[in-house]
Amino acid sequence: MRLKSPWSPHLTDGPGTTSDRLITAISDDILAGRLVDGDRMPAHRDLGWTLQIGVGTVTKAYAALERRGLLRSIKGRGTFVSAVESRKGPMIDFSGNVLPHMISDRLLSRSLSIIARRIDSDRVNLRPPPTGHDAHRRLLAHWLESIGVPARPDDMVLTGSGQQALWLGFDMLCGGRGLIITERFSYSGAISLARHRGHPLRAVAMDAEGMCPADLDRVLHAERDNPKQRLVYVTPDTHNPTTRTMGLARRHEIIRICRAHRVPIVEDGVYSLGSDPSRPPLVSLAPEIVLHVSSLSKSLSAGLRLGVLLVPPDRVAAATATLVALPLTASPVDSALIEQWLLNGVAEELRAALRLEAARRGAIARTILDGHQLIGADSAFHLWLPMPAHEAMAFASAAQSLGVEVTSPQTIMTDEADTESGIRLCLGAPAGDDLTRGLSLLAGLRSERPGRKSALTSGGGRSA
Repeated sequence: MRLKSPWSPHLTDGPGTTSDRLITAISDDILAGRLVDGDRMPAHRDLGWTLQIGVGTVTKAYAALERRGLLRSIKGRGTFVSAVESRKGPMIDFSGNVLPHMISDRLLSRSLSIIARRIDSDRVNLRPPPTGHDAHRRLLAHWLESIGVPARPDDMVLTGSGQQALWLGFDMLCGGRGLIITERFSYSGAISLARHRGHPLRAVAMDAEGMCPADLDRVLHAERDNPKQRLVYVTPDTHNPTTRTMGLARRHEIIRICRAHRVPIVEDGVYSLGSDPSRPPLVSLAPEIVLHVSSLSKSLSAGLRLGVLLVPPDRVAAATATLVALPLTASPVDSALIEQWLLNGVAEELRAALRLEAARRGAIARTILDGHQLIGADSAFHLWLPMPAHEAMAFASAAQSLGVEVTSPQTIMTDEADTESGIRLCLGAPAGDDLTRGLSLLAGLRSERPGRKSALTSGGGRSA
């Protein structure tokens, strides 16, 4: 006699098809521990009768959960929970948007030896100027010029990371609780920072080129009487998380709208690994209203904690005053390493190698995830899988049960009530077999629904 299933059949409330709601109900109970490994699931016909749904709907839901590794079927015996058995070994991390390890022990040792022979002890003994040492700013200005970002050393502020540069830019432009207007899906670090500092967020719809000008104009018009100071935070190149890049006409239109509304822009340029004259950074098109953020942790190595903020000349004094009150100084050792690599050409070699590695890993991911609705760019170490928010959250939970960590969908949603979201897959951290094994596990989690359009390819959807 077969044992009765311990599961209490139910469907979740909310959006989605009946099959989606059944999948969510079962996966939630498995991941919450209410169902454990080996528990029997109700027979297809019994579950359909209990919930008053079609047997085909139950079969579809069970099959989807098998692909996710949450259920397993045994011929002649039934369907059983298998979540615990799938969780073996250390997690494979696709959640952190970091670069792969490209700096060898030998290179680091040789570089540190050179630095030790010529470093000025005052760089460590004395407090640096608020905006950074002049020599470092000149070198970094040259580096930014090489990737198409016009930079004057006098208009440059050095910080301990790109995140700190964002913090400085946000605080300079709209204080502790000003209004930040950004893409519907945005960099999780910026969203977290804004919420930590008490900045309300407003979401702007996106399409295949990123931020939609018409919706930006609508949001700014709706907020025209808001007494809070406002800024627009945007990533025009290799957008995080969607990898979208704006064309030249789109860049000019975003700038035109911000000028019309007299709103400054914080441009996030940390993901640019190369120069494309046909798509210049916003700071080169409107230097009087744009603050440009850059960081070497996304273009050379994750461990190099040095951020750059380019500010209009009339804001340099304000930046300096802020840094006196809130020091965000870069590490003198990191700065010395970067100085050495900029001088001897290693930085350029690393950048070229990273571009090739990004393209290689992206090609592997597209091959393994063939048939999934992927959005990516050759120079990006992340891919985007758009899907409804509830589906993305179920995907992330199912991936974790398989031993694979992906970026939490909630962290990239500017509007927490948005019904659309997606999965950001970061390809930089997993190495060797982990990359292919993790992607292969994820490949079985989700089959695209025929004919479904994403929030990006359909022209935006809910813009909050």
